Amino acid sequence: QVQLVESGGGLVQAGASLRLSCAVSGRTVRSDAMGWFRQAPGKEREFVATITWTGRTTYRDSVKGRFTISRDDAKNEMSLQMNSLKPDDTGVYYCAQRVLSTIATSAYEYDYWGQGTRVTVSS
Repeated sequence: QVQLVESGGGLVQAGASLRLSCAVSGRTVRSDAMGWFRQAPGKEREFVATITWTGRTTYRDSVKGRFTISRDDAKNEMSLQMNSLKPDDTGVYYCAQRVLSTIATSAYEYDYWGQGTRVTVSS
């Protein structure tokens, strides 16, 4: 059984940083694409960032230059470093795993999901 567990969320002020982690069990992340999505209250789940097995990354425009996605294949983990946080970054952040290794920015393209970790950024 594949399990993804996020951690690292919290309440911070605008301009602060947070580092989210996603620990995966039951399946190696080594050959998969991994992604982060978020869902703000009353809004659809939206793509944040993704990383392929080769290390190629893609970000949504609003987080480029502030967020960095990375993976540690030895630990079977993925992370999202979030700097210069803004109130618009508030939401529940989900990590996701895609069996195919190519870039994917739509939620339906991912096969496994974590339960989410809440990030709240106050102004």
